[in-house]
Amino acid sequence: MPIQTPICDFGKKALPFKLKSTENKILSLEDIKGVNGTLIMFICNHCPYVKAITKDMVEDCNELKKIGINSVAISANDVKNYPEDSFENMIKYAKDNQFNFPYLIDETQEIAKNYGAVCTPDFFGYNKNLELQYRGRLREIKNLIPVRNGNSDLLEAMQEIAKTGKGPKNQIPSAGCSIKWKNN
Repeated sequence: MPIQTPICDFGKKALPFKLKSTENKILSLEDIKGVNGTLIMFICNHCPYVKAITKDMVEDCNELKKIGINSVAISANDVKNYPEDSFENMIKYAKDNQFNFPYLIDETQEIAKNYGAVCTPDFFGYNKNLELQYRGRLREIKNLIPVRNGNSDLLEAMQEIAKTGKGPKNQIPSAGCSIKWKNN
C-alpha cells in the first residue's frame, strides 16, 4: 500500500535549506524561489510512483517556469540501503529525464524531516510569500500509469496559486513509497 501525504497545512512557511545539487552547486531556498511561487518536490530515483510521473513532472515544471514558479526536487532517501538513490545515480536520473530544475541531495535527511515529507513523490506548493498552498498529487495514477485527462492537479493548483496566491481547498493526497529513513 502506498503512503499518502497529509492534508495541506495552508499558510505554513517554507523552511530555509542549503543543499548540494546534481550540478555540484550549493543551493538555498532563496536561490530557487520563484517570483509567483515555488514548488518543492521530494522524490527519489528508484520509486515506481516517481518513475511513473517523472515525464509529467518535468512537463509541468516547464509550464510553471513560464508563469514565474520555480521548482526544485530533493532526494532524502538512505543511499546506503538504497544505492539506486545515490548522488551519482541522481545525476544520471536528472540528465536522462531532462530535469529543468535543480535536483538536490538531503544527505542528513534534516530537510525532509523539517518539511514533514512522508513519501516519494511529495509535493509542496508555495505562493510568492513562501506560504504553503498545495500538498496534493501530480495527477491520478492507475496501476503505476498516469491518467492523462486534461491538465494535472499539480499544474492547475500551481497556476491558481500564481494568479491568486491561494491553492485549491480540495486536494487529493499524493501517494507513493515511504521516504527511506536512515536507522540512526
